[in-house]
Amino acid sequence: MDSTSRYGTQTVESVNHAEDGLKDKCGVFGIFGHTQASYLTYLGLYALQHRGEESAGIVVSDGRRMASHRGMGHVQDVFDGNLLESLAGDRAIGHVRYSTTGSSNLKNAQPILVDYSRGEVAIAHNGNLVNADLLRAELEAYGSIFQTTTDSEIIIHLMAKPSLRNVEEGVLDALSRVKGAYSLVLMTNNMLIAARDPQGFRPLWLGRVGGAYVVSSETCAFDIMEAEPLREIEPGEVVVITSAGLRSVRLESETPRVAQCIFEHVYFSRPDSIIFGENVHVVRQRFGRQLAKEQPCEADIVIPVPDSGNSAAAGFSIESGIPLESGIIRNHYVGRTFIQPSQGIRDFKVRVKFNFVKEVLKGKRVVVVDDSIVRGTTSRVRVKSLRQAGAKEVHLRISCPPHRFPCAYGIDFPTREELIANRYTSEEIRKYFDCDSIGYLSLEGMLSCVRTPKDFCTACWNGDYPIPFEGVDKYHAEKIGVRATTSGGKCS
Repeated sequence: MDSTSRYGTQTVESVNHAEDGLKDKCGVFGIFGHTQASYLTYLGLYALQHRGEESAGIVVSDGRRMASHRGMGHVQDVFDGNLLESLAGDRAIGHVRYSTTGSSNLKNAQPILVDYSRGEVAIAHNGNLVNADLLRAELEAYGSIFQTTTDSEIIIHLMAKPSLRNVEEGVLDALSRVKGAYSLVLMTNNMLIAARDPQGFRPLWLGRVGGAYVVSSETCAFDIMEAEPLREIEPGEVVVITSAGLRSVRLESETPRVAQCIFEHVYFSRPDSIIFGENVHVVRQRFGRQLAKEQPCEADIVIPVPDSGNSAAAGFSIESGIPLESGIIRNHYVGRTFIQPSQGIRDFKVRVKFNFVKEVLKGKRVVVVDDSIVRGTTSRVRVKSLRQAGAKEVHLRISCPPHRFPCAYGIDFPTREELIANRYTSEEIRKYFDCDSIGYLSLEGMLSCVRTPKDFCTACWNGDYPIPFEGVDKYHAEKIGVRATTSGGKCS
């Protein structure tokens, strides 16, 4: 049955009108007690660039006053040596951003820096608050004026309640009211606070360098400055760092279930990072080996879609015995603002990002290992390009299950209607892509590749949302297909 007869006049192609991309909200970094705080923060953000290419920012303090700089674009374009020299101080926080809430412009770049009744405070946030709209409406009703459209600013407004005695009490009270995903760093002139939501959706690490404490979304930022990783900040933990040292506070949670985002292992995190207790490359390689067991294929070569497919493709090759080759070469110098030609040149975005090695592909039966398929547009163009490069057969193997549900916790998946696997069968998708076969890693198989499978969120595959939807805002409830008044998080 073709897609037209099954879904009326709408075809598979008409659903996939947007780029088949994924966006995590951002990466955060913080340091307290180092004379080169701004420079080390720059290095940390440079290592975290893969988590956000839209904007970058640093706020630094010398203990008396704060200075900041934010800009649109990559870290190396936003900062230079003279600018870093002017950001003097021994404590700093930094941020790289993709937008999941709030529009793409400079006013929404982070860290957000404000001056309120208790002094200056800056915040950098990775995640997504599912009750942001409700809280914002409540705060505005009581007179709050927002400068940005991000959900991160809500936390600062909640902290400013007059009855709260100090910044730390304000942070704890604010975090008790927000629901959703947050790994954040917050700084005043005399303290740095790092916090992770009770479900632990997003990663956050604590380390030391030269006697200073450092905090980062991933350990790859520690490696670049030779910092010592100490431990992951635990779900529901708030770490307070001052000149007197470090102490930890625990948050209470109505839903104590740990629900780490396994898509960090599938796609987002750098392969050299350790997150959720395991090295990302090793986990991805396990995905590939399990994928080869579940979705075997007779082929001549295995090629990854670089870069996030590299480790899984290596695992697929090891398990299947099919040689691993580099048939797709990625251009790493294509920025998000690359000038595109007229619409007459079809598929230009994919073609400028990837080049296909004809000498490797010609006459070969090719297994292409990719990390995921969301909307499907780039996958279709990629198959077409592989055939044009001479591939005899093209078999797609995906190192995670089919995405059927949007994410409410900080990944910019599209609505359910835009998710290709939510609307079409695997056979219909195969025909649309014009590939010889397609195979996904099963949910059970994926979870078998991590040490603590019960501690991961799988909502984007099975609709089992860890945070109940009672009290979340209407936008998120409608986006993922449940009513905001329901008490459970299971989406049918």
